[in-house]
Amino acid sequence: MSEANVPPPVPGSEATRESLGRSAGDGGDSPLSSLRGADSLGFVMDVPVELSVEIGRRVMRLGEILKLGPDSVLELDKLSGEPLDIYANKKLVARGEAVVIGERYGVRLKEVLVVDESKAGRP
Repeated sequence: MSEANVPPPVPGSEATRESLGRSAGDGGDSPLSSLRGADSLGFVMDVPVELSVEIGRRVMRLGEILKLGPDSVLELDKLSGEPLDIYANKKLVARGEAVVIGERYGVRLKEVLVVDESKAGRP
């Protein structure tokens, strides 16, 4: 076969590892070996993540919502002083308390929730 007719390497095969500059069991300085370490997350540091803070929830009937107007007050399910939930891309990642910084609101982190998903669901 000529070079132009060589099929692409099969993922997980020896040819794939060699084409990526790494042979089986080699701990070299290839792109794959640098991705394996937990300390080498630099390649994702510029990925945008949406953070949101939830101060509480409430379920209402549509009729109740249509009656709302200026100066209406919605009572939420959280008590005053209860930690606020902080989400990253809609996943709960931390809890904190509301603070005022100048003219803006902020959240002081009180608890960071770290879940090892590889162990989640195991006894």
